[in-house]
Amino acid sequence: MAFFAILIAVLGVLGWIRFAPSEVADWHVDPQVSADQDLTDGVRRRVPAGEGGFERLHKLIMATPRTVLLAGGPEDGHATYITRSLGFGFPDYTTVQANGDVLEVWGRLRFGRSDMGVNKTRVDGWLAAFSQEGA
Repeated sequence: MAFFAILIAVLGVLGWIRFAPSEVADWHVDPQVSADQDLTDGVRRRVPAGEGGFERLHKLIMATPRTVLLAGGPEDGHATYITRSLGFGFPDYTTVQANGDVLEVWGRLRFGRSDMGVNKTRVDGWLAAFSQEGA
């Protein structure tokens, strides 16, 4: 009986992780990136945008598996994306905002205290491809 109670609790938590609503007001916020930072729960980056830079980065992000646009877009100069992990569907949020000739990028987790470098790897990968594409 205890096994089934634990199983139901675990499935409930996993279901919440996968299907919890993503409130736009909570996640589609100014990234406030003043400098590149590696954080326990994510990463902040600043990158020169160049002509059409936001649109190019948007296409790279949207080509990432399990990634959807939560709010905004390049035309708004501000966009927030959700990328989910393959196994359990943990959501990570990435916000991109144009600030003059610079794109501010903030990738962070929703659940837990540490993302184990997942957001850093993802964001730095996007920015490396972005830099190569613009070269």
